[in-house]
Amino acid sequence: MTRALRLHDRLRHEIVDVEPSTPGVLRVYSCGPTVYGRIHVGNARPYWTAMVLKRASEQLLDLPVRLAVNITDINDKIYAAAVAQGVPSAQLSEQMAQAYRSDTDALGLGRPDVEPLATTSLAEIVALIERLIANGAAYATDDGDVYFSVAAYPHYGELSGQRPDELIAGSRVEPGEGKRAPLDFALWKATKPGEDTAWDSPWGRGRPGWHIECSAMAHAELGEDFDVHGGGLDLIFPHHENERAQSEAAGERFARVWMHNGMLRLTGEKMSKSLGNIEGLAEALESVGRETLLVFFAQAHYRSPVDYSDVTLQQASSTAAGLREALRNARRYAAAPCDGGDAAIRAQAEASFEGFARYMADDLDTPRALAELHGLSRALNTAVAGAEADPKAVADAADLLVRALDVLGLASLDSNAEASAEALALAEERAAARGAGDYARADELRDRIAELGFSVRDTPQGPQVVPLDG
Repeated sequence: MTRALRLHDRLRHEIVDVEPSTPGVLRVYSCGPTVYGRIHVGNARPYWTAMVLKRASEQLLDLPVRLAVNITDINDKIYAAAVAQGVPSAQLSEQMAQAYRSDTDALGLGRPDVEPLATTSLAEIVALIERLIANGAAYATDDGDVYFSVAAYPHYGELSGQRPDELIAGSRVEPGEGKRAPLDFALWKATKPGEDTAWDSPWGRGRPGWHIECSAMAHAELGEDFDVHGGGLDLIFPHHENERAQSEAAGERFARVWMHNGMLRLTGEKMSKSLGNIEGLAEALESVGRETLLVFFAQAHYRSPVDYSDVTLQQASSTAAGLREALRNARRYAAAPCDGGDAAIRAQAEASFEGFARYMADDLDTPRALAELHGLSRALNTAVAGAEADPKAVADAADLLVRALDVLGLASLDSNAEASAEALALAEERAAARGAGDYARADELRDRIAELGFSVRDTPQGPQVVPLDG
């Protein structure tokens, strides 16, 4: 069945059909991290959203995706963090970029097609600023700064739903700034004291502003009229508003659809480094496991806020365990020496897979898509328990379930690996060591469990031993 991709467009405030501007390929840009520290679980949600969009488009819609996710390695936050740590900013940003790639690799979703760095995009950035100056949409100051003139772009505020006159009422020109109007924003910044990196430009030594970096990288990797621009809801203003303004003022259409994911919350507040209420992605993967975290993301619609809590994580863990057990039961049954029997489970699996694909194509509705897989896992358990189903039909149904799970990065749930008695005993010994406060011994036992091909999760019900890829 032919399916069309539909996504919610923030600019039009509705779900729209996504028609690739270049036939046969969907071009997507998603804002990546500013690398001044290890990313947290909240930072992983836009990465998950972008990668699941890519996987769903390619695996369910036969629509190849060129996905660009940038890495911001020139930014005020990097300078501040480097000073605090007493290291060069270039060294810090390179280390944190490597850590980001490592942490997101562990999600098992693959990588974007391109991951441009601001530091390798300076030529494109300078060229775009020059175009804006030539168009009368930007101006240089005597101090070597360059600003975008918001007055030159009549559609400013449409993306975020904010009126320029209301924004002006709460803004002012700070002393020492050379901008002409309160809403104007920096495209190029002359080198300031404490900044240990700078690049040459027609306006003197300095560095780009944050907003122009993304516009230039998107243009370079996807062209001037691409299909989808993604990122977190917190980036709509000012970042995405400014991206749109400067890109279109340069004479480009820029993004056709603006796609934003909701925030992760702890106790009702969004997760952020500035609030200090974060859990690192690496720590989350260690404590709850990759599969539980991926199910956690899929349980909520990407546009909705979601609470990161023991309750929601336990729900995700239970869901992952239920899907794994249904597949194990199905594989055992399919291997039994039996011929013939009821083949109805195959038709039910096909219907569930079609429902899964339909929901995924409809604005990545992962909660409903996941519900289809719940229903299929229950049907598999029922078919196996009745012992009257055709083993081949059960195997085919399990294959379809795994095919759907793979879109979400969860094909690893199809594992027959049972925890050995040795691994279970080591897990109990590790729990005792943790209870006694002997964490060095606990870490040693965890490594021994890993050598056996398993990992151990610490749950309220006690240690849980699962295959290592989980």
